[in-house]
Amino acid sequence: MVEPSTSPQDAFQAQSPAQKRALSYSNTVYQLFSSVMSEKLPADRIVGEYFRTNKKHGSKDRRVIRESLFALFRWWGWLKQIHTSGQQDETWFACLAIVAELESHKWTQFSDAWREFANQSEQFNLSAAEPALTSVTDKCHYLQQQLKQTDLTETQLLPDWFWQVTQVEQSQQLAIVEAMCSRPPIWARAQTLSQQQLINSLLKDDVEATASEFFDDAVSLGFKSINLNAISAYQRGELEIQDLGSQVIGQICAPTADEKWWDTCSGAGGKTLQLRSLMLRQEATASGSITSSDIRRKPLEELVKRAKRAGFSGISVAPWKSDALPVEAESFDGVLVDAPCSCTGTWRRNPDMRWLDDKNVVLDKQELQLDILSRSAKAVKPQGKLVYATCSLSPIENEQVVNAFLATNPEFELQTLRHPFTQESVSMLTVWPQDANTDGMFVAKMIKR
Repeated sequence: MVEPSTSPQDAFQAQSPAQKRALSYSNTVYQLFSSVMSEKLPADRIVGEYFRTNKKHGSKDRRVIRESLFALFRWWGWLKQIHTSGQQDETWFACLAIVAELESHKWTQFSDAWREFANQSEQFNLSAAEPALTSVTDKCHYLQQQLKQTDLTETQLLPDWFWQVTQVEQSQQLAIVEAMCSRPPIWARAQTLSQQQLINSLLKDDVEATASEFFDDAVSLGFKSINLNAISAYQRGELEIQDLGSQVIGQICAPTADEKWWDTCSGAGGKTLQLRSLMLRQEATASGSITSSDIRRKPLEELVKRAKRAGFSGISVAPWKSDALPVEAESFDGVLVDAPCSCTGTWRRNPDMRWLDDKNVVLDKQELQLDILSRSAKAVKPQGKLVYATCSLSPIENEQVVNAFLATNPEFELQTLRHPFTQESVSMLTVWPQDANTDGMFVAKMIKR
């Protein structure tokens, strides 16, 4: 929870109502930003708790605060070279004015005020960019001119250690940075309706949706915040929020209507529900089933609620209670291992995590991932499928884990996959954020011979 604190802007005096509100927003964002960085907790959690205990903020206030905060994290690779200490008052206002410019925020009366406060220092001579900035390279050049900073580069927008643990060709680095510094749309999945039926239903609730060109049950809900509980299709279990990259995993699993699957690290069951939905799309009375497991009880309880809301049968839970399998060995046609990972592929939605984590978040999980994959594989029938997935972009958590598993489990053989967005044939599939405006994801599929 954010507590009141002395902030760099306390010494500034507002000369207009807009400046007064700009100072208030600045103070709140400063407190939230400082809390995230000092407590090393996800910004979503910090912001959520703040708004729960501070009911005074209206929807417009929350938008200015939230979007300014997350924009700071998106561009912190550059801004940290400007804002080096909380004692440099004008630097904080410069950061707020800069991110408002970089992301074309609509609250110009407040960004103008931040710019005016920043310009009280000879260090800054900020002015609005004309025309509006588009590419990351344009934004880099703009800041170099405004701040006389000649050492800014596009790759600084992701931490140095990311480039050390991720094999990215130099020709692709800029595309990754561009994607990581933009907000992805809200992706959803038609769970019990057709794609067009869901789009029509959403329109009745004044929500515009666009059909995905890749999957016939995926829709984009755009970039605006949505109150899910006010959407009829969500209340009836006809819609689930699921990123397009995440939906790739279920599509690669490709369960048939009569198969028996085990989701070994299901969490609250997003992929479990997707697997069941894919079965029912083939046959309304699909005889297949899915068992979902996790070491945490609360997510499994949430899965049960979500399945009930959708009217889904054929889903059961089996919590992990020890290292022993919570299910019978060699009893599943398909096993999905969506392993715990560094989550570097989700940085578009969680830009704060790139500055809270370090290289160890990638390096310290390989042993656990291999252990979970190896134990889970014991539940696969002969001729059954084993799918390994993460939302990491690092080969250390992806290809290296799969190769280590195959080296000691020769009865499993990699399947060739077709990338759903690029149509390439690959042995192991990485979805990059820039591929289809998604989160990053990795998946490999094996058959037990």
